[in-house]
Amino acid sequence: MPGIHFGLTGLAVMGQNLARNVARHGFPIVVHNRTPARTEEFLQAYGSEGHLIGASDVASFIGALQPPRAILIMVKAGPPIDEVIGQLTPHLDRGDVLIDGGNSFYMDTQRRLQALATDGILYLGTGISGGEEGALHGPSIMPGGSRAAYEIVAPIFTTIAAQVDGAPCCTYIGDGGAGHYVKMVHNGIEYADMQLIAEAYDLLKNAVGLSNDGLAQTFQEWNQGDLDSFLIQITAQIFRTKDPDTGDYLVDRILDQAEQKGTGKWTSQSALDLGVPVTAITEAVFARFLSALKDQRVQAARLLPGPIGRFQGEKGAFVNAIREALYASKVVAYAQGFEQMLAAGQEHGWDLHAGEIASIWRGGCIIRARFLNRIQEAFDHEPQLRNLLLAPYFREIMGRAQEGWRRVIIEATRLGIPIPALSAALTYYDGYRRERLPANLIQAQRDLFGAHTFERLDKAGVFHFPWAPTEA
Repeated sequence: MPGIHFGLTGLAVMGQNLARNVARHGFPIVVHNRTPARTEEFLQAYGSEGHLIGASDVASFIGALQPPRAILIMVKAGPPIDEVIGQLTPHLDRGDVLIDGGNSFYMDTQRRLQALATDGILYLGTGISGGEEGALHGPSIMPGGSRAAYEIVAPIFTTIAAQVDGAPCCTYIGDGGAGHYVKMVHNGIEYADMQLIAEAYDLLKNAVGLSNDGLAQTFQEWNQGDLDSFLIQITAQIFRTKDPDTGDYLVDRILDQAEQKGTGKWTSQSALDLGVPVTAITEAVFARFLSALKDQRVQAARLLPGPIGRFQGEKGAFVNAIREALYASKVVAYAQGFEQMLAAGQEHGWDLHAGEIASIWRGGCIIRARFLNRIQEAFDHEPQLRNLLLAPYFREIMGRAQEGWRRVIIEATRLGIPIPALSAALTYYDGYRRERLPANLIQAQRDLFGAHTFERLDKAGVFHFPWAPTEA
Protein backbone atom coordinates (compact mmCIF):
# COMPACT_ATOMS: atom_id res chain seq x y z
CA MET A 1 0.00 0.00 0.00
CA PRO A 2 1.51 3.38 -1.01
CA GLY A 3 2.91 5.44 1.82
CA ILE A 4 3.65 2.57 4.21
CA HIS A 5 7.36 2.15 4.86
CA PHE A 6 7.48 0.12 8.09
CA GLY A 7 6.83 -3.59 8.49
CA LEU A 8 7.24 -6.27 11.13
CA THR A 9 7.64 -10.01 10.70
CA GLY A 10 7.32 -12.43 13.60
CA LEU A 11 4.08 -12.18 15.55
CA ALA A 12 4.92 -13.89 18.81
CA VAL A 13 3.92 -11.85 21.85
CA MET A 14 6.84 -9.39 21.66
CA GLY A 15 6.29 -8.85 17.94
CA GLN A 16 2.56 -8.39 18.39
CA ASN A 17 2.98 -5.84 21.15
CA LEU A 18 5.60 -3.85 19.27
CA ALA A 19 3.35 -3.77 16.19
CA ARG A 20 0.44 -2.56 18.33
CA ASN A 21 2.70 0.08 19.90
CA VAL A 22 3.69 1.37 16.46
CA ALA A 23 0.08 1.44 15.23
CA ARG A 24 -1.21 3.10 18.39
CA HIS A 25 1.23 5.96 17.82
CA GLY A 26 -0.17 6.65 14.37
CA PHE A 27 2.41 4.94 12.18
CA PRO A 28 0.97 2.65 9.49
CA ILE A 29 2.54 -0.82 9.63
CA VAL A 30 2.40 -4.03 7.60
CA VAL A 31 2.64 -7.24 9.63
CA HIS A 32 3.58 -10.76 8.58
CA ASN A 33 4.08 -14.12 10.22
CA ARG A 34 5.40 -17.43 8.94
CA THR A 35 1.96 -18.93 9.61
CA PRO A 36 -0.74 -16.75 7.96
CA ALA A 37 -3.34 -17.89 10.52
CA ARG A 38 -1.52 -16.03 13.26
CA THR A 39 -1.53 -12.86 11.18
CA GLU A 40 -5.29 -13.15 10.72
CA GLU A 41 -5.83 -13.79 14.44
CA PHE A 42 -3.71 -10.78 15.28
CA LEU A 43 -5.62 -8.48 12.95
CA GLN A 44 -8.97 -9.72 14.25
CA ALA A 45 -7.90 -9.02 17.82
CA TYR A 46 -6.06 -5.72 17.38
CA GLY A 47 -6.74 -4.40 13.88
CA SER A 48 -8.83 -1.57 15.27
CA GLU A 49 -5.88 -0.09 17.23
CA GLY A 50 -4.36 1.67 14.24
CA HIS A 51 -3.37 1.40 10.60
CA LEU A 52 -2.45 -2.32 10.59
CA ILE A 53 -2.20 -4.24 7.30
CA GLY A 54 -1.64 -8.00 7.15
CA ALA A 55 0.37 -9.94 4.58
CA SER A 56 0.07 -13.67 4.05
CA ASP A 57 3.44 -14.30 2.39
CA VAL A 58 6.86 -12.68 1.98
CA ALA A 59 6.25 -11.35 -1.52
CA SER A 60 3.01 -9.58 -0.61
CA PHE A 61 4.61 -8.38 2.66
CA ILE A 62 7.44 -6.65 0.81
CA GLY A 63 5.11 -5.52 -1.96
CA ALA A 64 2.90 -3.68 0.55
CA LEU A 65 5.84 -1.52 1.62
CA GLN A 66 7.14 1.51 -0.21
CA PRO A 67 10.94 2.11 -0.44
CA PRO A 68 12.86 2.85 1.61
CA ARG A 69 11.40 -0.11 3.45
CA ALA A 70 12.22 -0.71 7.12
CA ILE A 71 11.43 -4.19 8.42
CA LEU A 72 11.67 -5.24 12.04
CA ILE A 73 12.43 -8.95 12.45
CA MET A 74 11.06 -10.41 15.69
CA VAL A 75 11.97 -14.11 15.59
CA LYS A 76 14.15 -16.31 17.77
CA ALA A 77 17.84 -15.42 17.76
CA GLY A 78 20.29 -17.62 15.88
CA PRO A 79 19.68 -19.49 12.62
CA PRO A 80 16.01 -18.33 12.39
CA ILE A 81 17.26 -14.76 11.89
CA ASP A 82 19.48 -15.82 9.00
CA GLU A 83 16.60 -17.81 7.53
CA VAL A 84 14.26 -14.81 7.58
CA ILE A 85 16.94 -12.54 6.14
CA GLY A 86 17.44 -15.05 3.33
CA GLN A 87 13.72 -14.98 2.59
CA LEU A 88 13.45 -11.20 2.61
CA THR A 89 16.54 -9.99 0.78
CA PRO A 90 15.63 -11.20 -2.74
CA HIS A 91 12.63 -8.86 -2.61
CA LEU A 92 14.46 -5.80 -1.21
CA ASP A 93 16.06 -2.80 -2.92
CA ARG A 94 19.24 -0.92 -2.14
CA GLY A 95 18.68 1.45 0.76
CA ASP A 96 16.06 -0.75 2.44
CA VAL A 97 16.55 -1.46 6.14
CA LEU A 98 16.44 -4.73 8.07
CA ILE A 99 16.24 -4.57 11.86
CA ASP A 100 16.92 -7.52 14.16
CA GLY A 101 15.00 -6.84 17.39
CA GLY A 102 15.92 -10.06 19.17
CA ASN A 103 18.67 -11.03 21.59
CA SER A 104 21.21 -11.86 18.90
CA PHE A 105 24.89 -12.40 19.61
CA TYR A 106 26.68 -9.21 18.63
CA MET A 107 29.23 -10.97 16.41
CA ASP A 108 26.36 -12.46 14.39
CA THR A 109 25.01 -8.95 13.99
CA GLN A 110 28.35 -7.69 12.68
CA ARG A 111 28.53 -10.60 10.23
CA ARG A 112 25.03 -9.93 8.92
CA LEU A 113 25.62 -6.20 8.62
CA GLN A 114 28.73 -6.74 6.49
CA ALA A 115 27.08 -9.37 4.30
CA LEU A 116 24.02 -7.24 3.59
CA ALA A 117 26.10 -4.16 2.87
CA THR A 118 27.40 -5.82 -0.31
CA ASP A 119 23.84 -5.62 -1.69
CA GLY A 120 23.29 -2.11 -0.39
CA ILE A 121 20.85 -3.22 2.31
CA LEU A 122 21.15 -1.37 5.60
CA TYR A 123 21.08 -3.29 8.89
CA LEU A 124 20.39 -2.52 12.52
CA GLY A 125 21.05 -4.89 15.40
CA THR A 126 18.63 -3.52 17.97
CA GLY A 127 18.37 -4.52 21.60
CA ILE A 128 14.83 -4.12 22.94
CA SER A 129 14.21 -4.44 26.68
CA GLY A 130 11.06 -4.31 28.71
CA GLY A 131 9.40 -7.64 28.12
CA GLU A 132 5.86 -7.95 26.83
CA GLU A 133 4.51 -4.92 28.72
CA GLY A 134 7.44 -2.74 27.70
CA ALA A 135 6.99 -3.70 24.06
CA LEU A 136 3.39 -2.50 24.20
CA HIS A 137 3.69 0.57 26.40
CA GLY A 138 7.26 1.72 25.74
CA PRO A 139 10.50 -0.28 25.81
CA SER A 140 14.13 0.74 26.04
CA ILE A 141 15.55 0.53 22.52
CA MET A 142 19.27 0.11 21.75
CA PRO A 143 19.91 0.32 17.97
CA GLY A 144 23.39 -0.31 16.59
CA GLY A 145 24.80 -0.75 13.11
CA SER A 146 24.15 1.51 10.14
CA ARG A 147 23.75 5.14 11.20
CA ALA A 148 21.88 5.85 7.97
CA ALA A 149 19.45 3.06 8.82
CA TYR A 150 18.86 4.51 12.26
CA GLU A 151 18.01 7.92 10.81
CA ILE A 152 15.27 6.26 8.73
CA VAL A 153 13.58 4.55 11.70
CA ALA A 154 14.43 7.07 14.43
CA PRO A 155 11.06 8.89 14.24
CA ILE A 156 9.26 5.60 14.97
CA PHE A 157 11.70 4.23 17.55
CA THR A 158 11.95 7.43 19.57
CA THR A 159 8.17 7.73 19.61
CA ILE A 160 7.33 4.17 20.70
CA ALA A 161 10.13 3.98 23.29
CA ALA A 162 9.53 4.68 26.97
CA GLN A 163 9.73 8.38 27.82
CA VAL A 164 11.47 9.68 30.96
CA ASP A 165 11.53 13.40 31.78
CA GLY A 166 10.44 14.10 28.22
CA ALA A 167 13.32 12.14 26.64
CA PRO A 168 12.94 8.86 24.74
CA CYS A 169 14.65 5.74 26.07
CA CYS A 170 16.24 5.21 22.69
CA THR A 171 19.47 6.45 21.16
CA TYR A 172 21.86 5.36 18.45
CA ILE A 173 24.44 3.20 20.25
CA GLY A 174 27.21 2.80 17.69
CA ASP A 175 28.53 0.93 14.68
CA GLY A 176 28.55 -2.80 14.03
CA GLY A 177 27.17 -4.96 16.79
CA ALA A 178 27.21 -2.18 19.39
CA GLY A 179 23.45 -2.20 19.96
CA HIS A 180 23.25 -5.91 20.63
CA TYR A 181 26.43 -5.77 22.72
CA VAL A 182 24.94 -3.12 25.00
CA LYS A 183 21.73 -5.17 25.26
CA MET A 184 23.83 -8.23 26.13
CA VAL A 185 25.54 -6.38 28.98
CA HIS A 186 22.17 -5.01 30.06
CA ASN A 187 21.05 -8.62 30.43
CA GLY A 188 24.24 -9.51 32.27
CA ILE A 189 23.57 -6.74 34.78
CA GLU A 190 20.01 -8.05 34.99
CA TYR A 191 21.37 -11.49 35.94
CA ALA A 192 23.42 -9.93 38.73
CA ASP A 193 20.57 -7.73 39.90
CA MET A 194 18.17 -10.66 40.11
CA GLN A 195 20.71 -12.89 41.89
CA LEU A 196 21.49 -10.17 44.44
CA ILE A 197 17.78 -9.75 45.16
CA ALA A 198 17.42 -13.54 45.48
CA GLU A 199 20.28 -13.64 47.99
CA ALA A 200 18.69 -10.82 50.00
CA TYR A 201 15.43 -12.82 49.97
CA ASP A 202 17.28 -15.93 51.19
CA LEU A 203 18.78 -13.98 54.08
CA LEU A 204 15.52 -12.29 55.02
CA LYS A 205 13.61 -15.57 54.93
CA ASN A 206 16.11 -18.07 56.33
CA ALA A 207 18.33 -15.92 58.55
CA VAL A 208 15.85 -13.33 59.81
CA GLY A 209 12.73 -15.51 59.52
CA LEU A 210 10.41 -13.11 57.72
CA SER A 211 7.09 -14.44 56.44
CA ASN A 212 6.00 -13.83 52.86
CA ASP A 213 3.86 -10.94 54.07
CA GLY A 214 6.89 -9.56 55.88
CA LEU A 215 9.03 -10.00 52.76
CA ALA A 216 6.45 -8.18 50.63
CA GLN A 217 6.31 -5.32 53.11
CA THR A 218 10.11 -5.09 53.31
CA PHE A 219 10.59 -4.97 49.55
CA GLN A 220 7.76 -2.46 49.20
CA GLU A 221 9.47 -0.21 51.74
CA TRP A 222 12.81 -0.62 50.00
CA ASN A 223 11.17 0.40 46.74
CA GLN A 224 10.28 3.76 48.29
CA GLY A 225 13.96 4.63 48.78
CA ASP A 226 17.24 4.39 46.91
CA LEU A 227 16.50 0.80 45.83
CA ASP A 228 13.47 2.01 43.83
CA SER A 229 13.46 -0.15 40.69
CA PHE A 230 11.28 -2.37 38.55
CA LEU A 231 12.83 -5.57 39.91
CA ILE A 232 12.33 -4.57 43.56
CA GLN A 233 8.75 -3.54 42.76
CA ILE A 234 7.82 -6.86 41.16
CA THR A 235 9.57 -8.77 43.94
CA ALA A 236 7.19 -7.26 46.47
CA GLN A 237 4.29 -8.22 44.20
CA ILE A 238 5.54 -11.82 43.90
CA PHE A 239 5.59 -12.34 47.67
CA ARG A 240 1.91 -11.29 47.89
CA THR A 241 0.70 -13.57 45.10
CA LYS A 242 -1.16 -16.77 46.00
CA ASP A 243 -1.98 -19.78 43.85
CA PRO A 244 -5.76 -19.59 43.23
CA ASP A 245 -5.99 -23.38 43.18
CA THR A 246 -4.25 -24.10 46.50
CA GLY A 247 -4.33 -20.80 48.35
CA ASP A 248 -0.58 -21.17 49.02
CA TYR A 249 1.95 -18.48 48.21
CA LEU A 250 2.96 -19.20 44.63
CA VAL A 251 6.67 -18.43 45.07
CA ASP A 252 6.96 -21.27 47.59
CA ARG A 253 5.65 -23.77 45.03
CA ILE A 254 8.09 -22.82 42.23
CA LEU A 255 10.99 -25.20 41.55
CA ASP A 256 14.31 -23.64 42.55
CA GLN A 257 16.03 -24.03 39.17
CA ALA A 258 16.73 -20.77 37.35
CA GLU A 259 16.80 -21.03 33.56
CA GLN A 260 18.67 -18.76 31.16
CA LYS A 261 18.79 -17.88 27.48
CA GLY A 262 22.55 -17.32 27.24
CA THR A 263 23.04 -13.55 27.30
CA GLY A 264 24.49 -13.61 30.81
CA LYS A 265 26.97 -16.28 29.76
CA TRP A 266 27.89 -14.26 26.66
CA THR A 267 28.53 -11.25 28.88
CA SER A 268 30.93 -13.20 31.07
CA GLN A 269 32.68 -14.81 28.11
CA SER A 270 33.21 -11.43 26.45
CA ALA A 271 34.48 -9.95 29.71
CA LEU A 272 37.07 -12.74 29.94
CA ASP A 273 38.23 -11.93 26.41
CA LEU A 274 38.48 -8.23 27.29
CA GLY A 275 40.17 -8.84 30.65
CA VAL A 276 37.41 -7.05 32.58
CA PRO A 277 36.50 -8.56 35.99
CA VAL A 278 32.69 -8.66 35.94
CA THR A 279 32.64 -10.87 39.03
CA ALA A 280 29.10 -10.14 40.24
CA ILE A 281 27.63 -10.91 36.81
CA THR A 282 29.68 -14.08 36.41
CA GLU A 283 28.78 -15.37 39.88
CA ALA A 284 25.13 -14.79 39.02
CA VAL A 285 25.57 -16.95 35.91
CA PHE A 286 27.30 -19.66 37.95
CA ALA A 287 24.52 -19.48 40.55
CA ARG A 288 22.01 -20.39 37.86
CA PHE A 289 24.22 -23.30 36.82
CA LEU A 290 24.34 -24.46 40.43
CA SER A 291 20.58 -24.14 40.80
CA ALA A 292 20.18 -26.51 37.85
CA LEU A 293 21.91 -29.30 39.84
CA LYS A 294 18.71 -29.94 41.78
CA ASP A 295 19.07 -33.72 42.08
CA GLN A 296 22.64 -33.42 43.30
CA ARG A 297 21.70 -30.70 45.77
CA VAL A 298 18.92 -32.84 47.23
CA GLN A 299 21.43 -35.64 47.84
CA ALA A 300 24.11 -33.26 49.15
CA ALA A 301 21.64 -31.70 51.59
CA ARG A 302 21.40 -35.09 53.32
CA LEU A 303 25.11 -35.88 53.27
CA LEU A 304 27.17 -32.71 53.63
CA PRO A 305 27.51 -31.07 57.06
CA GLY A 306 27.18 -27.35 57.65
CA PRO A 307 25.86 -24.79 60.13
CA ILE A 308 22.17 -24.32 60.80
CA GLY A 309 20.26 -21.70 62.73
CA ARG A 310 19.00 -18.15 62.44
CA PHE A 311 20.23 -14.68 63.16
CA GLN A 312 20.06 -13.98 66.90
CA GLY A 313 20.63 -10.23 67.06
CA GLU A 314 18.42 -7.18 66.55
CA LYS A 315 16.43 -8.02 63.44
CA GLY A 316 15.51 -4.52 62.34
CA ALA A 317 19.14 -3.44 62.20
CA PHE A 318 20.13 -6.58 60.32
CA VAL A 319 17.35 -6.11 57.76
CA ASN A 320 18.70 -2.61 57.14
CA ALA A 321 22.20 -4.05 56.78
CA ILE A 322 20.88 -6.43 54.11
CA ARG A 323 19.39 -3.43 52.31
CA GLU A 324 22.77 -1.67 52.42
CA ALA A 325 24.57 -4.78 51.17
CA LEU A 326 22.09 -5.17 48.32
CA TYR A 327 22.39 -1.55 47.23
CA ALA A 328 26.19 -1.47 47.39
CA SER A 329 26.44 -4.75 45.49
CA LYS A 330 24.05 -3.46 42.81
CA VAL A 331 26.33 -0.45 42.36
CA VAL A 332 29.29 -2.79 41.87
CA ALA A 333 27.39 -4.87 39.29
CA TYR A 334 26.47 -1.77 37.28
CA ALA A 335 30.03 -0.41 37.60
CA GLN A 336 31.38 -3.67 36.21
CA GLY A 337 28.87 -3.69 33.36
CA PHE A 338 29.67 -0.13 32.31
CA GLU A 339 33.40 -0.81 32.53
CA GLN A 340 32.91 -3.80 30.23
CA MET A 341 30.89 -1.82 27.68
CA LEU A 342 33.49 0.94 27.54
CA ALA A 343 36.29 -1.62 27.15
CA ALA A 344 34.37 -3.29 24.32
CA GLY A 345 33.86 0.11 22.70
CA GLN A 346 37.61 0.65 22.63
CA GLU A 347 38.23 -2.89 21.37
CA HIS A 348 35.74 -2.65 18.49
CA GLY A 349 35.97 1.06 17.68
CA TRP A 350 32.46 1.87 18.88
CA ASP A 351 31.91 5.40 20.11
CA LEU A 352 29.88 4.43 23.18
CA HIS A 353 28.55 7.13 25.49
CA ALA A 354 27.98 5.75 28.99
CA GLY A 355 25.76 8.65 30.06
CA GLU A 356 23.42 8.12 27.10
CA ILE A 357 23.24 4.38 27.79
CA ALA A 358 22.33 5.05 31.43
CA SER A 359 19.72 7.54 30.26
CA ILE A 360 17.88 5.10 27.98
CA TRP A 361 17.90 2.44 30.72
CA ARG A 362 15.93 4.72 33.07
CA GLY A 363 12.60 3.60 31.61
CA GLY A 364 11.09 0.67 29.78
CA CYS A 365 13.84 -1.86 30.43
CA ILE A 366 13.97 -4.60 33.07
CA ILE A 367 16.82 -3.01 35.05
CA ARG A 368 15.25 0.45 35.17
CA ALA A 369 15.98 2.00 38.53
CA ARG A 370 16.07 5.37 40.24
CA PHE A 371 19.84 5.35 40.66
CA LEU A 372 20.39 5.23 36.89
CA ASN A 373 19.83 8.98 37.08
CA ARG A 374 22.91 9.13 39.29
CA ILE A 375 24.87 6.97 36.85
CA GLN A 376 23.92 9.28 34.00
CA GLU A 377 24.95 12.31 36.05
CA ALA A 378 28.29 10.73 36.93
CA PHE A 379 29.23 10.05 33.30
CA ASP A 380 27.83 13.35 32.06
CA HIS A 381 29.98 15.16 34.65
CA GLU A 382 33.07 13.12 33.80
CA PRO A 383 32.73 11.45 30.35
CA GLN A 384 36.14 9.74 30.74
CA LEU A 385 35.25 8.24 34.12
CA ARG A 386 37.10 4.93 34.27
CA ASN A 387 34.96 3.25 36.91
CA LEU A 388 31.63 4.25 38.41
CA LEU A 389 32.94 3.60 41.92
CA LEU A 390 35.28 6.57 41.54
CA ALA A 391 32.42 9.07 41.12
CA PRO A 392 31.82 11.19 44.26
CA TYR A 393 28.20 10.08 44.76
CA PHE A 394 29.03 6.40 44.57
CA ARG A 395 32.16 6.76 46.71
CA GLU A 396 29.89 8.15 49.40
CA ILE A 397 27.36 5.35 48.97
CA MET A 398 30.01 2.67 49.30
CA GLY A 399 31.43 4.34 52.38
CA ARG A 400 28.04 4.44 54.10
CA ALA A 401 27.24 0.83 53.21
CA GLN A 402 30.55 -0.63 54.39
CA GLU A 403 29.65 -1.66 57.91
CA GLY A 404 26.30 -3.26 57.10
CA TRP A 405 27.62 -4.89 53.93
CA ARG A 406 30.48 -6.60 55.76
CA ARG A 407 28.24 -7.62 58.61
CA VAL A 408 25.88 -9.37 56.20
CA ILE A 409 28.72 -11.27 54.52
CA ILE A 410 30.05 -12.45 57.90
CA GLU A 411 26.65 -13.50 59.22
CA ALA A 412 25.66 -15.31 56.02
CA THR A 413 28.94 -17.23 56.09
CA ARG A 414 28.44 -18.12 59.75
CA LEU A 415 24.95 -19.46 59.00
CA GLY A 416 25.97 -21.30 55.84
CA ILE A 417 23.71 -19.26 53.54
CA PRO A 418 25.27 -18.95 50.05
CA ILE A 419 25.79 -15.39 48.85
CA PRO A 420 27.94 -15.70 45.72
CA ALA A 421 27.00 -12.36 44.16
CA LEU A 422 26.94 -10.30 47.37
CA SER A 423 30.35 -11.62 48.41
CA ALA A 424 31.82 -11.33 44.91
CA ALA A 425 30.76 -7.69 44.78
CA LEU A 426 32.43 -6.92 48.11
CA THR A 427 35.57 -8.83 47.15
CA TYR A 428 35.78 -6.86 43.90
CA TYR A 429 35.35 -3.62 45.82
CA ASP A 430 38.08 -4.53 48.29
CA GLY A 431 40.39 -5.65 45.49
CA TYR A 432 39.76 -2.50 43.46
CA ARG A 433 40.54 -0.22 46.40
CA ARG A 434 43.82 -2.02 47.26
CA GLU A 435 46.93 -0.25 46.02
CA ARG A 436 48.92 -3.49 46.30
CA LEU A 437 47.56 -6.99 45.72
CA PRO A 438 49.38 -10.34 46.23
CA ALA A 439 49.80 -10.74 42.46
CA ASN A 440 53.54 -10.13 42.95
CA LEU A 441 53.76 -13.63 44.45
CA ILE A 442 51.93 -15.09 41.45
CA GLN A 443 54.41 -13.42 39.11
CA ALA A 444 57.31 -14.82 41.15
CA GLN A 445 55.81 -18.31 40.95
CA ARG A 446 55.28 -18.01 37.19
CA ASP A 447 58.84 -16.87 36.71
CA LEU A 448 60.26 -19.67 38.87
CA PHE A 449 58.46 -22.56 37.19
CA GLY A 450 58.15 -21.18 33.67
CA ALA A 451 60.58 -18.27 33.23
CA HIS A 452 57.60 -16.04 32.41
CA THR A 453 59.48 -12.91 33.65
CA PHE A 454 58.21 -10.05 35.81
CA GLU A 455 58.43 -6.28 36.20
CA ARG A 456 59.84 -4.52 39.26
CA LEU A 457 58.72 -1.61 41.40
CA ASP A 458 62.19 -0.17 41.78
CA LYS A 459 63.51 -0.24 38.21
CA ALA A 460 62.19 -0.28 34.65
CA GLY A 461 62.34 -3.31 32.39
CA VAL A 462 61.35 -6.95 32.22
CA PHE A 463 63.26 -9.41 34.37
CA HIS A 464 63.91 -13.10 34.93
CA PHE A 465 65.56 -14.28 38.12
CA PRO A 466 67.74 -17.43 38.39
CA TRP A 467 65.77 -18.99 41.22
CA ALA A 468 67.39 -21.77 43.23
CA PRO A 469 66.57 -25.26 41.88
CA THR A 470 63.47 -26.81 43.45
CA GLU A 471 63.68 -30.11 45.20
CA ALA A 472 62.41 -33.17 43.36
